[in-house]
Amino acid sequence: MAETKLVQAGDLKVGSYVIFDNIACVVKDIQTSKTGKHGSSKCRIEAVGIINNQKKIHLCPSGDNVQVPIIEKKNAQVLSVHEDSATVMDNESYETFDIKIPEELKENVKEGSVVNYWIIMDEKVIMQVK
Repeated sequence: MAETKLVQAGDLKVGSYVIFDNIACVVKDIQTSKTGKHGSSKCRIEAVGIINNQKKIHLCPSGDNVQVPIIEKKNAQVLSVHEDSATVMDNESYETFDIKIPEELKENVKEGSVVNYWIIMDEKVIMQVK
């Protein structure tokens, strides 16, 4: 299971990460509203998926706990490129594995280049080419 931690919804900030429907997302907008005399404040959280850019809107009391992914950021060297995937070697553990190349980075990923990849909920994603 992927590493996560619990955070109160009222403590989230724009730009922080959160998990909705088992999708890791970046928070784009938070609106907090205070209800009547005896009610609790509510949060409307608008987020976009990190991997698939899927938009999610979540409504919950600000005291509710939400899951936040623990993201590992690592570097790897590209050993070979095969159409839409690349074989890379981690710069710290020297582990080799195949990873999918995002559409926007396809022309930049070449043999010998160094990429920055994130491990998000047990999924490896190339985020940038150095």
